[in-house]
Amino acid sequence: MTDPRRIETWVFDLDNTLYRVNPRMHAEIDGKIGRFLMDYLRVDAAEARRVQKEYFRQYGLTLRGLMVRHGLDPAEFLAKTGLPDISDVEIDEALAHAIGRLPGRKIIYTNSHAEHAERVLDHIGMTDHFEVVHDIIAANYLPKPAIAAYRDMCTRFDFDPGTAAMVDDIVHNLAPAAALGMTTVWVRTDAAWAREAVLGDHVHHVVDNLAGWIEGVIAAAAGG
Repeated sequence: MTDPRRIETWVFDLDNTLYRVNPRMHAEIDGKIGRFLMDYLRVDAAEARRVQKEYFRQYGLTLRGLMVRHGLDPAEFLAKTGLPDISDVEIDEALAHAIGRLPGRKIIYTNSHAEHAERVLDHIGMTDHFEVVHDIIAANYLPKPAIAAYRDMCTRFDFDPGTAAMVDDIVHNLAPAAALGMTTVWVRTDAAWAREAVLGDHVHHVVDNLAGWIEGVIAAAAGG
């Protein structure tokens, strides 16, 4: 168990960490990106799909791949893909309660953008629990897992990574955090990338029930 007396700053991913992107929402997001690629690159659906997955794997974000390979203005991508419908996102009241009680600073670090994050946090009842949302725009469109983006976040919010923890559902997003000295927490899901994940020394805690794990941290802190 992480020593709670050592953690002063908690950095949480958003999507599939604080809530589950359900199949309907995933299909909506996937479809919007696919249609954008078809129009922007003038390709068919199969080629758009191939490019989407290749860029996601290589650059951490399809948007980043389009910027690097094609000089895309990110504002165009964000405007045309829009925000997903979150009305059917399930609310985890136990997790919201646990995070609200967790001592220390709490920051959202997401490869999405702030408007989406703020809408989700409001929907799931966690807005008041987080100091700030550090999104892809604030990161100058350099997504996880680029270590330079993690260093910039630590500098921007003035915290020592040695006294911080990072919580994410994607294993390779935790590697740069561990390299900087952060405690890492992998939230295991049933997503394809979770089933294919290869664990290493950069993963310090593997969690299936994040609310329960956080309650354990709080109990340890109370016990001194």
